[in-house]
This record gives sequence, C-alpha cells and structure tokens, in this order.
Amino acid sequence: MRILVTGGCGFIGTNLIRFLIKEKGETVINFDALTYAANVSALADLEAHPEYTFVKGNISDANALRELFKRHQPDAVIHLAAESHVDQSITSPDVFIQTNVTGTYNLLQAALEYFEKKAQEDFRYLQISTDEVYGSLELDAPAFTEDSPYRPNSPYAASKAAADHLVRSWHKTYGLPTMITCCGNNYGPHQHAEKLIPKVIACCKKQEPIPVYGDGSNIRDWIHVGDHAEALYAVLQRGRIGETYNIGARNELHNIELVEMLCDQMCAIAPAKQSYRSLIKFDLDRLGHDKRYALDTSKIVNELRWGPKRTLLIPLTSCVPCNLQNREY
Repeated sequence: MRILVTGGCGFIGTNLIRFLIKEKGETVINFDALTYAANVSALADLEAHPEYTFVKGNISDANALRELFKRHQPDAVIHLAAESHVDQSITSPDVFIQTNVTGTYNLLQAALEYFEKKAQEDFRYLQISTDEVYGSLELDAPAFTEDSPYRPNSPYAASKAAADHLVRSWHKTYGLPTMITCCGNNYGPHQHAEKLIPKVIACCKKQEPIPVYGDGSNIRDWIHVGDHAEALYAVLQRGRIGETYNIGARNELHNIELVEMLCDQMCAIAPAKQSYRSLIKFDLDRLGHDKRYALDTSKIVNELRWGPKRTLLIPLTSCVPCNLQNREY
C-alpha cells in the first residue's frame, strides 16, 4: 500500500513509519509541518529509503492537501497530525482548534475529493484519537468501551472529540470509508521531553525537582508505542469501515506509582547519593484533571486478534538509550 501518514515526525508517527516500512514493507508518504514536537532525526536512516517520502506541509493548508493527494495518490490515510499537550491546550486553546478541528476538516475534504475521483473501493481513512474523549472514570467504574459517550474535559480532548465527530459524519453523510482508534498513554523511543516519562528521566539526570500534579493519584492506562503501531496496522488492514476500536494494554498505574518506579530504575542505572524519589515535588493539580482513564479492548482483541506484547514493568533501558548522556528518550 501507499500510506499517507500525517504528523509522521511526531512520537507515534516516527515509530509507526519505521514499523510500516521496516517490518511491513509498505510505502509511506510522511506529511508533517515540523512543529516543535517533530523529531526528524528519528527517521534520518529512512531519508534515502525507496519506500519513504517526506513532504513538509500543514493540514491547515487545504490547497497543499489537495496537491498532496493528487501527486502521491495514497491507498490509505493514517491521520496523526495534532496538537497533543494538555497543558498547552489550557493556555492556548486556539491552536488546538485550528489544528485538530479545522485541520482534520481540511484533510477529510481533500480525502473525500480524492476518493470520489479515484473511486478506490479499498481506500481507508484512519483517524487516531485518544481515550481522553471519553472523559474521566470513577475508580470503581468499568473501562470505557467504544460505545461510551464522549465527555471531554480539556480543550485538547474537546478538539479531538470534535475531530472524531467530523470523521464519523464524513462517513455517514458522504460515504468516506473511515475508522477511528482511541488509545491510552503511549511510551517508548523518541518521546518528546514534555511528556511524563521522559520528563521524569530528565529531572533525575539533572537532579532537578520532579513535578507531580496533585497527590499523584490520577490513573492512566499505558501502552508501548510499538504495540500501538501494530494495532493501527491491524485496524487499517482488517478493521470494519465506520467502526471505532479502543487500543490499550490494560496497564493502569497511578501517576505517582509510575514516577516512583522510574526513580527506582534510574537508581539502578545511574546511582546517586540520594534516592531519586527525594526529587518528587507535588504541585497544584491541573485544571480539569481527569481522575482515571481505562480502555476495554475486547473489540480489537476479539475481532482483529490483536493484543499488546510489551509491559511497562520492564527495564528502563528498553525504553531509553543506555547512554544517559543521549538527549533522545
């Protein structure tokens, strides 16, 4: 297949593209605006690969998207391009609306025009979403299913929910063959330093305070980005058009549990005079901070026979380079 990946220089995008080309032999067109979150170096060894093409561009540019489809004629789209940092969505929600909502609209329109003109029966449009669109779970509540109502609580989550609704409506109204996936918190190679795991590692290395929101009791469902990439490929290949699939590892941890686990593993890798746990600093809680996320993955497991292969309870060296002087996490 010729697969158009938007936001392919981001954390999930770089890992997905490497999986598609290196393990599946697919052809990938990477369309990325190269914002602050981009990591071009993570794909440096693919620059000359015959199955890889990079195109710099922004999904806010409707004309650029039309030209992209016309020139490269993809068989499928995996839409990853998005603003994703919740804290920034609270202080600057306008950027999230422009990219996540308007940008998705532009991509849907370009994809629809292309689909109608090419009449490709096997064309696929895969929207990558988040468990945050479902809102917050009580501690004793069952995990979110694909039928759970959308109740986003942050500007980021609301912008992703709006994008998902657009995707669904473009399928129901215009017949565009779309699918949606909702995933939990990702971790793994080349994650941006603003995210929790690399931030904790960086603070340990620099002997700086490790910020934890509230009392650290918020719960997140963690999945390795490699498992996420494999799940996305399974949905693209075998998923049912018009459906949503939850992707998770059923690996729920309190934030403070994760931070303490990382501190302990850093002690094993780079011992310090004092325990890295002493660096933990509890800050004021985030506005609208969801208490718990958890995903019921029965649908993707039963329908597509996909399941996670990795667990977060593994040596830290399989998440980050052994050379702790390396700035890539």
